[in-house]
Amino acid sequence: MTVVTTLSRHDEAYAALGGVFDPELDEPITDLGFVRSLEVDDGAVHVHLRLPTSFCSPNFAYLMAGDSKDVLNALPWTERVLVELDDHHDSDKINAGLAADAGYRGTFGHEADEDLEELRATFRRKAYVAAMERSLTAWLKANTDATESDLGTLVLGDLPDDRNSDALLRRREALGLRVDPAAPALVDHSGRPHTGDLTMVMRRARATRVSIDGNAHFCRGLLQTRYPGAEEQQVPRQEGAFIPLATLTVQHSTTQEQSR
Repeated sequence: MTVVTTLSRHDEAYAALGGVFDPELDEPITDLGFVRSLEVDDGAVHVHLRLPTSFCSPNFAYLMAGDSKDVLNALPWTERVLVELDDHHDSDKINAGLAADAGYRGTFGHEADEDLEELRATFRRKAYVAAMERSLTAWLKANTDATESDLGTLVLGDLPDDRNSDALLRRREALGLRVDPAAPALVDHSGRPHTGDLTMVMRRARATRVSIDGNAHFCRGLLQTRYPGAEEQQVPRQEGAFIPLATLTVQHSTTQEQSR
């Protein structure tokens, strides 16, 4: 007998929010504990989001809130979606812009000089570099006789079939890079093979990965301090977590990249 399990609309909505990533931390907002509350009443969905500080960059905040509204509106049964950002210094402005579907540029006016897609692209590239470093470092540890210089001839087909490799392939696909087994494993975000001192290439990649992991750990701690009990909603960071392609192609408008 086949048992068919149907998700509730609340579960479907929460799963959809799991496809929204903090672009800098490379983690789902659900895993980070950024979803403060989710209410579903038939076709109406109401979400409250929260962030680690009140001064997180407005472009990051709007991107995550806007993406949350987009993924919920994409569900076939939603009729009304309200996403609100709590306790941010620009909450009123962001929430009004979201409610009016004004876009980032329409919400922030002259402060929004560039498109959010460039922000996405910047962090998509960083996520790829981090995934590449994780995968190739794991390969080096498993092949104790190998050195960084051997990475120049390594191809994707040489990598093990594991979570790190899956994450690397997904991020390469997101950038439009080759994912066939014969493709060189050590390439930059444009697909060009690295040349020269590969030890230095890996060191720079490792610095990117450590920065992402460190920021994620720091922001998780800040959220727990700001909102006691938030740790109960946080999911431990998974090596090899990936950004779904749908999340990477949602369109908005923004200002230039800012650090938190």
